[in-house]
Formats: sequence, C-alpha cells, structure tokens
Amino acid sequence: MTLLSRRELLDKAARIAALAAWSGGAAADDYPVRPIRLVIPYTAGAAGDQIGRPWADRVAPLLGPIYVENIGGAGGAIGSAAVAQSAPDGYSLLLGNGSTQVMIPLTSAQPAYDGVRDFRAIYRLITSTLAFAVHPSLPVKDLRELVAFAKANPGKLSYGTPGVGTGNHLVGELFRQQSGLAADFVHVPYRGMGPATNDLVSGQISSVIAVVSSQILQLHSAGKLRLIAVTSDHRLSGAPEIPTVTEAGMPGLRYAGWFGLFAPRATPDKIVERIAAATRTAMDDPHLQEGYRSQGLEPDPDSGPDKFQRLVEDELAHLAPIVKSIGLKRD
Repeated sequence: MTLLSRRELLDKAARIAALAAWSGGAAADDYPVRPIRLVIPYTAGAAGDQIGRPWADRVAPLLGPIYVENIGGAGGAIGSAAVAQSAPDGYSLLLGNGSTQVMIPLTSAQPAYDGVRDFRAIYRLITSTLAFAVHPSLPVKDLRELVAFAKANPGKLSYGTPGVGTGNHLVGELFRQQSGLAADFVHVPYRGMGPATNDLVSGQISSVIAVVSSQILQLHSAGKLRLIAVTSDHRLSGAPEIPTVTEAGMPGLRYAGWFGLFAPRATPDKIVERIAAATRTAMDDPHLQEGYRSQGLEPDPDSGPDKFQRLVEDELAHLAPIVKSIGLKRD
C-alpha cells in the first residue's frame, strides 16, 4: 500500500471537491426533483416543531413536498450531525439555532461537527427568547425570590434544559454564577424541551429554562407552570406581565435566541439561493408572521445566506470567551 504525503492528500481532496462541484451543476439547475427533508433536532412537540412545520407548509407550494423528521438527543447534536453528514444536494436541511450551531460545538470536548465549517447558513426564520419557568407550587414570582428560596433551601431546586451545552444551559450556568447559587440550583439535562416541560408540570423538577413557545405560554395561562422572567430586552407582547431579567437586576442573563435553516457545507450556491428565495417569499406572508408572533416569536423577513452566516460567526466570537470563563464543557 502506497502512503500519500499531506500535500498529495490535499491535492486529491481538492480534485474530488472540484469534480463534485462540477457534476452538481446540472442537479442544481433542476433542483428540487424529489421531496426535501427538514431535520428538527429535537423531540416532537417542542418549539422546533412550531417553527419548522409552519415553514415547511408555507414553502411546499414553492419547492415541492417537504417532510419533517424529528431527531432528538444530546441537546440537538444528534440531529445536527446527521445533516452535517448528509449529501450536500439540498435534500437534507437542518432547523438549527444558537445551541446547535454555536454552543454545542463550543462546549463539546469532541464535537461531532463544526457549526460554521460543516454547514451553510441559508435563512434565519425567527428570533426568540428564553424564559425561566417554575412549578406553581414554588412560592416565587420573580428571579429575586427564586434566588432567596434556593439559598434558604439548599440543594432542593433543579432546572431542566434540552441538554448540556445548549443556550438554555448557558443561561442557567450564568444565573448560578451571578446569583451565587453554586450547587443550590442543579442542572437536569433532557433529550428535548418537551420531556423537560412535562416533568416540570408533573412536579418531577422545580423549574426549566425554555424557549418561549405557544405551549409554554398556554401552560402559563392555565396555571400549570409559572413564567417568572424572560431573557429578552423587552417584555413579551403575548405575556406582558412577565418581567425581563434586566428588570430583575440581572442584565447579564440577556440572551436572544434564533432558529434558521442550514444545509451541509458543500451544497451548491444555486440550491442555497433557491431555498433562500422561496423562504423569503414565504416569510413575507402576513399569516405566517402572525402565527409566529402569536407564539412569542419574532419573524425575520429580511434574512439571507450571507447575512445569516455573519450572524452565526459573530455569535461564536462573542460566546467563546464567556463559555471559557465559566468552564462550560460537555463530555
């Protein structure tokens, strides 16, 4: 067996990439000719479904059939890795967010993918906010009362998130650090926000840090959980009674989330632009915009591949030193 030098390996890889790009030209011109798969890297019923499925329904008349596949686990890493390893032909897309594209690669000791190098950003669909939610039996109505209760009842409080290394987890660890709770606010990672929310409602855990969604707002309105703070700059129009983290005296917990579309890195430009153009048309629909807003989400009708790519890279640069400073690492 002949061993190739590093230069020979790089040259060979470059020739293969060039051939793939050339041969994909015709396919890109005809795209799409079969159903497109949208991977939501979370369990069914969570916020990802309430964002990705309406997009799929609205874009289907423009791109053809789109089927949604929920691949939950590891805070979104399993589904994200599945798309990163898929053929770069536009038929496997990811509904990613700040957790899957930035936080998980930053915090993993051995990441299965790189959120920037292994993906092409296509379009940011919405911006979102996180919320601190507690079980209604907990005698707290804001973050200050939560801190006081935790310190008076050491080791009794826990908070659920969709996984280690997610944006939810980052906010939880910042809260522990800035409030001085240390071991008095225990992290409980789940395979998705759906199971975590179910355990909160049933009293198995005392709180969650969740993406604001129609389900979370409905459970709050029904008294099955209590929202005590949101991480946005402003109060929610759909639940104006909930104070912001800044109002609670903890502006360092502000966190703006987002969800958007990604494709494997080598996906041809023509295909990426085709998906972005169809998405831009869909996002101009006032009914889709209102549907998102009713869930506490803010649609982004003015996104695009280059703009979205810069946003991801900027967020990576901003969060990397924060993650390092609090020692947030996954196994």
